[in-house]
Amino acid sequence: LRPGSPNPLGARYRVGPDGEAGTNFALWAGGAEAVELCLFDTEGRERRARLTELTHEIWHGFVPGVRPGQRYGFRVHGRWDPWTGARWNPAKLLLDPYARAVDAGDGNDYGALPPQVYGHVRDWPDQRVADTVRDDRDSAPYVPKAVVVHDDAPGDAWTDDRRPKTPWADSVIYELHVRGFTRRHPRIPERLRGTYAGLAHPAAVEHLVRLGVTAVELLPVHQFAHEDHLLRRGLRNHWGYNSVGYFAPHAAYAATGTAGQQVGEFKAMVRALHDAGIEVILDVVYNHTAEAGEFGPTLSLKGIDNRGYYRLGPDARRYADYTGCGNTLHVVQPQVLRLITDSLRYWVTEMGVDGFRFDLAAALTRSTHSAPDGDRPDMLSPFLAVIAQDPVLRRVKLIAEPWDVGSGGYQVGAFPPLWTEWNDRYRDAVRDFWRGALPDVRDLGYRLSGSSDLYGWGGRRPYASVNHVTAHDGFTLRDLVTYERKHNEANGEGNRDGTDDNRSWNCGAEGETDDPDVRALRRRQLRNLLTTLLLSTGVPMLVAGDEFGRTQGGNNNAYCQDNEVGWVDWGLLDDPVWRDQFDLTARLVALRHAHPVLRRRAFFSGSAHAADGDGLRDVAWFTARGTEMTEHDWYAPAATLGMYLSGRDIPGRDARGEPVTDDSFLAVLHAGAEPEPFVLPGPPWASAYEVVVDTGEERQGTAPGTPHAAGAEIVVPGRTVLLLKVRP
Repeated sequence: LRPGSPNPLGARYRVGPDGEAGTNFALWAGGAEAVELCLFDTEGRERRARLTELTHEIWHGFVPGVRPGQRYGFRVHGRWDPWTGARWNPAKLLLDPYARAVDAGDGNDYGALPPQVYGHVRDWPDQRVADTVRDDRDSAPYVPKAVVVHDDAPGDAWTDDRRPKTPWADSVIYELHVRGFTRRHPRIPERLRGTYAGLAHPAAVEHLVRLGVTAVELLPVHQFAHEDHLLRRGLRNHWGYNSVGYFAPHAAYAATGTAGQQVGEFKAMVRALHDAGIEVILDVVYNHTAEAGEFGPTLSLKGIDNRGYYRLGPDARRYADYTGCGNTLHVVQPQVLRLITDSLRYWVTEMGVDGFRFDLAAALTRSTHSAPDGDRPDMLSPFLAVIAQDPVLRRVKLIAEPWDVGSGGYQVGAFPPLWTEWNDRYRDAVRDFWRGALPDVRDLGYRLSGSSDLYGWGGRRPYASVNHVTAHDGFTLRDLVTYERKHNEANGEGNRDGTDDNRSWNCGAEGETDDPDVRALRRRQLRNLLTTLLLSTGVPMLVAGDEFGRTQGGNNNAYCQDNEVGWVDWGLLDDPVWRDQFDLTARLVALRHAHPVLRRRAFFSGSAHAADGDGLRDVAWFTARGTEMTEHDWYAPAATLGMYLSGRDIPGRDARGEPVTDDSFLAVLHAGAEPEPFVLPGPPWASAYEVVVDTGEERQGTAPGTPHAAGAEIVVPGRTVLLLKVRP
């Protein structure tokens, strides 16, 4: 064992100036008394070496002869004093927080977590104090091991010219689960299904290209662990919001092996998607870890320095839980902030990803000094400040889930420029409009036009709003029009889990039905929801399978359904009904790409263009009578709304410096059950109109529809969206 270097953290294989090859190990463990490096052979036999060098709270050493593929972990010595937050226990093998690969087996074992993986005696007779009694049984046989990984050659670094670099305003995001998206795909070889290689397969990429999306947002691919309560019920964590390794691709998603091969397989997947013009965004969970609260397992950070990594409560034995998952990372602490930002930079510079969606992002902004009554979200927090000045991270796509479960945690519209946000106000308004539950259309008007009431400040743009009707969490789009109540019995929690606020409408029958009228209405509602989403200003996000009728049988919390419930059913595309829905979705995406008026880079002004003097504005709103909306109209109950988008008044210039012009459109949204007469606005808005999209039709024609004169009265069928192109 040589002294080695405190930087970089983690395990780095290198060849020294004297030609000696080996691996440098470095671990931050601020309050520890000693750290042992543990090396494991293929039979699981362990060798230990004490790291004797300590520099700025980093324990380090260089071990000659240790090569890529070597499995390792750490044992950290210190006080066992849970009442003060100290939970060191050298009997527990700990995963390196900087491990770039984890050998975690195939991930298919079921059953309760072994008691040895807990730092405390889990089966202590008095459960009220069980977490205070140290368990001295060795956990090494039962926990995942880190793996030494070879660095890429210098010429293999990711550069900007190898990335799609799609502008925010032009983006269409597609949220998918690596395993769930590929597990049942008939054209992907069986051995590749459920893996990174499966997502890179031409059959998977072809679907994304045909749909026209510009980015995939992957549910968590950081190494994660399964919760004990799921394993006891014969289930496991499917979504992956239970991270334990922030640098390692989840081993169970690798087809090529788990001794470091998963790293190369992930990079190959990214390259395949980039070659198709598709960006890769990761859903990342830096707000909490799989170690849960005081009664959770000891896998990594809890045993390295519990007080340094986690927010503790006034009673230091307990954890401050702003996530609902038992713990919250203490992002104010420099070493925790370094862990997160080092991880983010690694995924950008070495793994090639293009951006991140931050789960429960408000938890990352909580500052101890932001309010007299304790931790509160703070938009001047160290986390946001570091991201804003980082030369790598400030250039990638950053999406906040702008809330957590703590006091003051709802922060929609509050994140600073540089950030976009999941806009749940959009989701709720669109769902309520199409189920007939909006008291008026004020909120809908804001949501369709980019949510300027939320984002029209501080230089933010309409693309700060990630518009979505569904997400992984909740009903699928088909279930949204099929169920009014959640049906989560398969989760084993007595149907108590998952939200009861679904804002759904089953169209007259709960669950699947043979009634042809109900089924036809549901398909129409699906067309309405998809069309509304893809015509709205902002960044649309689709969820995998929603474009062709994927269902979870009414389960709105399928986080533990690693089975047909949680997997995409590709057989639906063999049904002409769902193939038509896919075709409509692809056509709407193509329409969006073709028309800059549908993906504006600046908010509407609502004012007339002074140079022309004709009174034509960039956006105008109309009642069914063909008159412009008055203040009274905005506050009155209404099931019909017309939105005029002018292609003449688009701010900005194209790549050649020329003004941006486009066709103008009139969108008519009618949520009423009965047909509604609608008077088409006359001059100066148009001289005539032609129908481009009519969701009242099962099959959408591609040729222009019958022209209608301006001022003419047309009949809009019940529950229909019409998109009409303006003839000047």
